[in-house]
Amino acid sequence: MWSTALSTGLNLGSMYALLALGFHITWIVSRTLNFAQGSAMMVGATVCYTLSITFGWPLLLAIPMTLLVCALFGLIIERLLIHPFHSKDSDAWLMATVAGGILVDNIAMFTFGKEPRQFPGTDFSIDIFGHSVALFSLLIPAIGLIIVLLLALVRRYSTLGKVLEACVQNPRAARLMGIRVSLVIATAYAVSTLFAGTAGMLIAPLFNINSDMGTLFGLKAFAVAILGGLTSAGGIYISGLLFGLAEALVTLYFGSAFTQIFTFSLVIVALALRPDGLFGHKLRVKV
Repeated sequence: MWSTALSTGLNLGSMYALLALGFHITWIVSRTLNFAQGSAMMVGATVCYTLSITFGWPLLLAIPMTLLVCALFGLIIERLLIHPFHSKDSDAWLMATVAGGILVDNIAMFTFGKEPRQFPGTDFSIDIFGHSVALFSLLIPAIGLIIVLLLALVRRYSTLGKVLEACVQNPRAARLMGIRVSLVIATAYAVSTLFAGTAGMLIAPLFNINSDMGTLFGLKAFAVAILGGLTSAGGIYISGLLFGLAEALVTLYFGSAFTQIFTFSLVIVALALRPDGLFGHKLRVKV
């Protein structure tokens, strides 16, 4: 039971972290958040299922096509629901993205259907300390860790990272230096929903796929992003793992009826002690 809870917790936590990293990347670039992030995860799961199972596409073709659809979804969100309000210094983008997510969920309900569906997984497993662990269950934490490391390397050592930092520190100065800030923000949203779509595809073999699957996942991912600190990619990843493990352990010892009560209570206590998140910090703006 311990091995099952540990495996489930790591999978859930890594999925929450992937979704929350989408909040991280849009926040550091534009100080905006996509509250349709959970819907982007649902899009990734449903599109991949439709292409690979319904239409019979090979996974090597279905996966990149799904990622492309998710990235386009992010661009649409930014152009239609973020840019019109953010460019006028309005916070209405918050409600606009919430409404956009609800709209997409309902479109999926009418096209994909109401019935939950199961994505076929793999039976490959390895033995760890005397316990059989599905190989696929190790893939989600590994991909999450790789993405966190890539984000850190890009921000620290690449030209793109310097562009991102310029947009964060002073968008007006960045524009004067010839940086197309609007393009950087749009790219951040495409990457954000690409992360969400990846999470959706990875979690699909472990959970039923349905049109409203992203609602609770998106809410928990936002809690993870706040808990870890919106400015810290590594902190978000660690917080995601802690959140997932806490869920799994509470479910194991107390039952699923107490899962949300315990985990969100812990989030409230942690934020009361650390308002900027466990690993976050206040942004220092250079003037």
